[in-house]
Amino acid sequence: MSMITRPRPGDYPDQYHAYLSAARGEGLAEALEHAGGEELRTRALVPDNKWEYRYAPGKWTTQEVFQHIIDIERVFAYRALCIARNEKADLPGMDEDAYQAESRAGRRDIDDIMRELKAVRSATIELFASFDAEALSKAGTANGKHITVPALGWIIAGHSEHHLRIIRERYLG
Repeated sequence: MSMITRPRPGDYPDQYHAYLSAARGEGLAEALEHAGGEELRTRALVPDNKWEYRYAPGKWTTQEVFQHIIDIERVFAYRALCIARNEKADLPGMDEDAYQAESRAGRRDIDDIMRELKAVRSATIELFASFDAEALSKAGTANGKHITVPALGWIIAGHSEHHLRIIRERYLG
């Protein structure tokens, strides 16, 4: 993957600033790899009796948070693909709580979820590696907001880091 540097303010909606700040690395490939390593390290910290744990009523379980990371990565990678391929339509938003309610994460084995996360991350890395300079220069709209192709990749990395920090602090702390 060519060096895909951090996006600048204006390349993404302000609501994603915290995710971009959470991403680690100089380039997108490094940020995605770092997030993958943190996912494995965090998974190893979670004892068997904490996968169904909720740190407060109405919050997702630890297992559901990992599924959420997968779902968001798929949606944002799809948005990046659409914009890179010159889609002009405003890409739809999503209701993360509705997605989570239908995920059935609690019925799955955590090792299966982690295997899926690894496969999705590998596909995301390959997707961004396939984009040339022209594709990476494109911007579009998702959920009515302006966003660039590189910003979507950085949001994926930072979103994972953000939720892993929450798991370590609120679920395991």
